[in-house]
Amino acid sequence: MKHRLLTALIAIAALALAATPAALADNPNKDKDTYVQLLAINDFHGHVESTTPGNIIDSTGANGPAGGAEYLATYVKNARMDNTNTLFVASGDLVGASPLTSALFHDEPTVEAMNLMGLDMSGIGNHEFDEGLDEIYRLMNGGCHPVDGCQDGTPFFGSIYGYLAANVVFEGTNETVLPAYEIRKVDNAKIAFIGLTFENTPLVVVPSSIEGLDFLPEVATVNALVHKLRDENGVRAFVILIHQGGFQNAPFSRGFLDPNGCDNISGDIIPIVQQLDPMVDVVVSGHTHAAYNCRVGDKLLTSASSFGRVLTKIQLRIDHQSKDVVSSSATNVVVRQNVAKDPDETALVNKYKALAAPLANQVLGRITEDLKSTRDGVQNAGGESPLGDVIADGQLEATAPTDFGGAVVALMNPGGIRVPLLYNQISGGEQPGEVTYGEAFNVQPFGNTLTVKTCNGAQIQALLEQQFVVQTPPRFLQVSWTFSYAWDSTRPAGDKVVNSSVKINGVPIVDAQNYQVTMNNFLADGGDGFSVFRQCTNQIGGEVDLDAFGRYLLAHSPVSPPPYLTAPRITKLG
Repeated sequence: MKHRLLTALIAIAALALAATPAALADNPNKDKDTYVQLLAINDFHGHVESTTPGNIIDSTGANGPAGGAEYLATYVKNARMDNTNTLFVASGDLVGASPLTSALFHDEPTVEAMNLMGLDMSGIGNHEFDEGLDEIYRLMNGGCHPVDGCQDGTPFFGSIYGYLAANVVFEGTNETVLPAYEIRKVDNAKIAFIGLTFENTPLVVVPSSIEGLDFLPEVATVNALVHKLRDENGVRAFVILIHQGGFQNAPFSRGFLDPNGCDNISGDIIPIVQQLDPMVDVVVSGHTHAAYNCRVGDKLLTSASSFGRVLTKIQLRIDHQSKDVVSSSATNVVVRQNVAKDPDETALVNKYKALAAPLANQVLGRITEDLKSTRDGVQNAGGESPLGDVIADGQLEATAPTDFGGAVVALMNPGGIRVPLLYNQISGGEQPGEVTYGEAFNVQPFGNTLTVKTCNGAQIQALLEQQFVVQTPPRFLQVSWTFSYAWDSTRPAGDKVVNSSVKINGVPIVDAQNYQVTMNNFLADGGDGFSVFRQCTNQIGGEVDLDAFGRYLLAHSPVSPPPYLTAPRITKLG
């Protein structure tokens, strides 16, 4: 078998050679300024297959399938033809929370897919930390997985591209765990790329995976670096690759989000960009899986949705004397699946699909209609979703037996529900309504372990109140059928939940009474900012969450959506 790293390098060299004649022939710029094109993605999350990314709306309002490594690679290759001075960058979460075809092999397929596309560098995302810092180093430097080995039977050589993490340091030091920046010289201009993840990463990953690390404030980190790089390295052009983002809020009259729009932009990224030093020119963002194309003050701010469904094309003009960026613009291009597939990516995807197929195509059960979650915009006023209900019910059923822990309620973090179960999705030749292992895996790809802890009534009340302070807007824990409560948005923080409404099996909970509560190990360790879970005691470990979900689907087939609208478990009063 050919050396995969050599194959990738040859492919990248071929792209550059192929681009040269067209770019030189069509380049209308005869002045001495430097014209640079940046191609950018974010939140790819291992979606190498073209069947998993899903639909997206373009600037005309047209909706359709997009993404996948085979098509993204073609768009990247075609974009390189426009300008030989092209760099391909990302802003984190290339791996983690991935579909089975990538996740089963610890995201090595995604690294190899990015190598083939010629990715130059990426900022670091929170999901890169899912399996800890040592796994980040392995994905970069190569080597077989320490537990599963080289599962495809060939060596793994790691990434050609590097990760940048300016604000992640070893605890108690100023030493970054990865390079903070990379300087690229294009013609006679220097461009500094600074990579960051968002400083609240410890709230959204398993705490044990980032033990011994500190996450520094984004703004202060960037502003200190740009002055250092300007003074010591003569850099005048700065691009930030940050894993933090925002959201558009489209006018009702249009009815859809334009990926090239910046309608009523909001979110944590906005105050960050506003406080960045004026020397910063471009901010490539991510994390929220949104698409936008904005001008915030004098800075260009972009985001390319998720899963490779959008490719951002950024154009920079750098003055030949001052070496400053004198103009910048961007276009978000939807990666439609109507172009030729890249043959190298197709070979890569088909190889791993074939290896994963025996497991992926096993049928676990049936559903009567689509099951969706809050991530899909499907929920009642209280924040409860049908898919969240089903998953929580399955977790309770797996942990209710007294020989396990005798759980009476299950709580599930909504961020752990990645995609919906769709009735008409056919991924392995199964019948409509049948759910395969691969489809169920895509719903819960983290491999979390079910955990039962003893929590008293006061701690349960405190957990519910944390929903309104750890996330903005709140992301509500999904609850099993045994649990119900009501909350009121008009009440002050810390007192939004109506205490008397919190019930288990129809009986109001008592502050001093103990209850056995099921959660996954991510929540048990305080994930998503739910620190109260760590105060609960007598932890009992169980099976993998996906196994419980699959067994529930089999036992209750065909599964229908619970009556989350007519008989809600979570009720909003005001």
